[in-house]
Amino acid sequence: MTRYTWMFAAGAAALFLTACQEPEVILVGEREDLFEQAEKTENQSPALRLSSQSRNAAWTHRIGTQKYRVANAALSQRPTLAWSASIGQAESRKNRITADPVMADGKIFTVDALATVSATNTAGETLWSKDLTPSRDKAGQASTGGLAYGNGTLFVTTGYGSLRALDPASGADLWEQEFQAVGSGSPTVYGDLVYAVSGDATGWALEAKTGRVAWQLISIPTVQNIQSPAAPAVTDRYAIFPYGSGEIQAAFRQGGVARWTASLSETLPGRSINTIGDISSDPVVAGNTIYVGNHSGRLAALDIETGARKWTADYGALSPVFPAGGSLFLVSERNELLRLNASTGERIWGQQLPQFVSSKPRKQSEMHAHYGPVMAGGQLVVASSDELIRFYDPQSGALTYTVELPHGAATNPIVAGGVLYVVNRKGELYAFR
Repeated sequence: MTRYTWMFAAGAAALFLTACQEPEVILVGEREDLFEQAEKTENQSPALRLSSQSRNAAWTHRIGTQKYRVANAALSQRPTLAWSASIGQAESRKNRITADPVMADGKIFTVDALATVSATNTAGETLWSKDLTPSRDKAGQASTGGLAYGNGTLFVTTGYGSLRALDPASGADLWEQEFQAVGSGSPTVYGDLVYAVSGDATGWALEAKTGRVAWQLISIPTVQNIQSPAAPAVTDRYAIFPYGSGEIQAAFRQGGVARWTASLSETLPGRSINTIGDISSDPVVAGNTIYVGNHSGRLAALDIETGARKWTADYGALSPVFPAGGSLFLVSERNELLRLNASTGERIWGQQLPQFVSSKPRKQSEMHAHYGPVMAGGQLVVASSDELIRFYDPQSGALTYTVELPHGAATNPIVAGGVLYVVNRKGELYAFR
C-alpha cells in the first residue's frame, strides 16, 4: 500500500466513524454556574435587633474574643476624613501590612509592611516608632503578624519568629519570646496570659508579665497556608486556637489541658483558591457557640463545650464573622457581603462586592480585597482595596454610604472614641469621624 493509499484509507475510516456517531444535542436555555446558585437566592430582610451604640474608648484586639468585641460602636452615619498620618513603609509584592490597628490610652498602634510598629495620637501625630527587625536579619525579609493590647502592655507577633512585649508609652522592649517559627497570627491577652499561634501549627500560652511559657499545644504541620493574622479566641474557661491545617483546638485556659479538637479542612470545589484549608476567619465566640471559617468555602458553628458541629455553610470567610442580633455578617471568599441566620447558617441576604481589579477577562488574575465587616453606628462597615469604605444597612443589606480611602484598605477597620481607623496599602493611617 502506497503512502497516499494509506492516507486515503485512514481518512475514509475516520469519516465513517464520525458518521456513525450520534449528533451532539445542544440543550436550549440559560447556562448557570453550578457553584453560584446559592448566591442567586432572593434577598430577605427580617427584623434585626441591634445593641445600642456605645462610645467605647478602646479597641484592643481582633473581634473573636467576646470580652473585647464592641457590639455596636458609636459612629456618625456619614463619617468624613478627619486626618491621615504615615506609619512607615507601603505594601510591596514581597511584604504586606497584616496587623489590624489597635487603640488604647489615647494611642493608635500600627505596624507597617517592614515590621516597624508605631504609636499615633488622636490628632494624627506620631509619638514613637520602633523597627522590630532583629539585628541578625535584613529589613524586608519578613512582615509582622498582629497586635494586641492588655495589662498595660502592647504585644506584637513577628514574621521573624517571636512575640514581643513593648511599653506602649515609649516602645521600649519589655520581653521577647522566640517561637522558632513564623509568628503570623495575632495575639490575645486574657487575664495573666497571652495566647498566640506560631508557624500555623503551635499554640502558645505565655505569662504576660515575663514571656515565660505556661503551656503549648501542637497541631498538624501544613504548607498550604495563607498570610492570615487570625487570633485565638479566649473565654474564662477555654482558649480556642486556629491552625493552618484547618484544625481548631480548645484547651482549658489556665492549665492547657486539651478539651477537644475539630477540623474544618474540607473544601468547596470549583475554584483554584478553594484548595487552601487554612483557617482565615478567626474563631469567634458568641454565647456557647464558636463560629469559624476557612479560605475554601466552609463556615461552621461549633459547640463550645464539645466542638460538635451545629451547622456548616458553603461560604468561606476571609476575616472574622461579626455576630449581631441573631445573625452573622461576613465577607465570603467570593467577595460577597452576607447576612446568615446565626442559629442555622441559612442565607438571609447577600450583596456583591467588587471582584476583579481588571475588567478585561484575560487580565482577571487579581481580586480586590475587602476587610470587615464591623458594626458601628448601627451600620456594617467594609473597607476595601478599591479605595472605598462602604456602609450597609444590616437589616436589608442596602448600601447607605461610601467614603473614599486613597490607595485602598490593607486592614480591618476599628472604631473607638467615635472615630473609625483603618490602614491603607501605602502605609498610612486614616481617621474618619
